[in-house]
Amino acid sequence: MKLYNYFRSSASFRVRIALALKGLPYEYVPIHIARGDHKKDGYASMVPDTLVPMLEIDGQRLSQSMAIIEYLDDKFPGTPPLLPADALARAQVRALAQSVACEIHPLNNLRVLKYLVKNLKAEEEAKNTWYRHWVREGLESFERQLQTLEAQRAQQGHAKSVYCFGGTPTLADCCLVPQIFNGQRFKVNFDGLPRTMAAFDACMALDAFKAAQPSACPDFEP
Repeated sequence: MKLYNYFRSSASFRVRIALALKGLPYEYVPIHIARGDHKKDGYASMVPDTLVPMLEIDGQRLSQSMAIIEYLDDKFPGTPPLLPADALARAQVRALAQSVACEIHPLNNLRVLKYLVKNLKAEEEAKNTWYRHWVREGLESFERQLQTLEAQRAQQGHAKSVYCFGGTPTLADCCLVPQIFNGQRFKVNFDGLPRTMAAFDACMALDAFKAAQPSACPDFEP
């Protein structure tokens, strides 16, 4: 397996976490999107959407982090699952994951921030204010979802979880942790998000999450 990715990309970080949790070895191929490597002919000819990450496996190329992670879950059933077996629980975990990947992340990824500055002439602080607003609003929603799910599952007799859902990390945690990392870079206020930050802290106590973090990547730049 080869993973084409960028150390600071949230979507790439998600897949690195999934691979680490499943104990799957892969070749790390850096694509420096801040310098525009993803737009160059070599990579663009392989990946129609010119985004990262891209996973090359068994002669096939897969893009989009959520699709990649679910593929890995299906492809390697003997490794720790990242989605529950129960249909309802799977939908609940997907909803949490998509709250980050589809609601928070698209508003604050690199190309959006660059557009704000380059095309709309936003000042640096205005750009950062945009970022903090949408991340904070999204995480408040995420917190409400976590607390609601926890109350529902407690009524059903499920044990309290230190992760986003259940007794082990799931797709939801793979999405949450990179978003918190990026939020830290932009000094987002995480106060009043006890359930969310507890899940983050629980994940970061695990070797798989530590190994996948940006500072552990071979192309890391402070």
